[in-house]
Amino acid sequence: MEHMSKSFKNLTSRPDFNDRYNDLRKQVLNHPDVQAFLTSHSHEIDSGMIDRSMVKLFEYVNQSKNCEQCPSLSQCKNLLQGYHPRLAIVGKMIDLQYDICPTKKTHDEMKKHQSLIKSMYIPKDILEAQFHNIDLDVNEPSRLKVISLAQDFVESYNNGERPKGFYLYGSFGIGKTYILGAIANELATHSVSSMLVYVPEFMRELKGSFQDSSLDNKLEAVKKIPVLMLDDLGAESVSSWMRDEILGTILQYRMLENLPTFFSSNFNLKELQHHLSTSQRGEEEPVKAARIMERIKHLTIPLELVGKNRRG
Repeated sequence: MEHMSKSFKNLTSRPDFNDRYNDLRKQVLNHPDVQAFLTSHSHEIDSGMIDRSMVKLFEYVNQSKNCEQCPSLSQCKNLLQGYHPRLAIVGKMIDLQYDICPTKKTHDEMKKHQSLIKSMYIPKDILEAQFHNIDLDVNEPSRLKVISLAQDFVESYNNGERPKGFYLYGSFGIGKTYILGAIANELATHSVSSMLVYVPEFMRELKGSFQDSSLDNKLEAVKKIPVLMLDDLGAESVSSWMRDEILGTILQYRMLENLPTFFSSNFNLKELQHHLSTSQRGEEEPVKAARIMERIKHLTIPLELVGKNRRG
């Protein structure tokens, strides 16, 4: 976008400057947002202040005041990408102050989390998942039920409630991760941060984090994200450290803070408990596994997804 002061400089060089300036002035002052501002500050503003501030007023009416029509942060048309203007009185002038927009807030939060957790990088089709793109089949009633409950969750969360997440289980390739991605994207449209973590890769990454001292930062990010989705739980090799110090710590925090948490797994709850009971070393630790299961059950509603393999 061409800077507004340059536009005015070009305007003043034209022979019909006065006529064009008066037309432009009329358009600016007829703008409903400008009129509302001038009315609410009528005791502070005189005609001289308006004339001195015309460049700023023109700049204001030619930028987006909200993000409703903005398709994405990269396509933001404002002078400061990711910020929208607000009129304010500064001294003897009407000036602009720029506030960060919800789209940029969400973008910045996601970038922050991605810089901490490399396993956040998920397939493109999951990043673009939307409820209306999910394949529905009347012959798959469990799928219809899960989608309906997922939409109910988003609505309840946006109404200020903190509903339970899901423990979504079923066979390989039936769309469990895609459904989690759709929930995450729907929440993002309401500026709610969520994190979708592929558990096996996440656990491998944490093991390497001792070397660069980033373990605590990564763990804190996962613990405190408003909505967490742990994908493919049970596909990782079980170690006592992973189960008790990592998974246990995350779930305990989220249970105490009432933070919604989702899981996807190929195991039902009974199978997962058996999986968590046996460590890599072959040690049987059923009591410690039971503690993890109690936290999962407290946080979630178990939902079985039954259907055809959609990965081809």
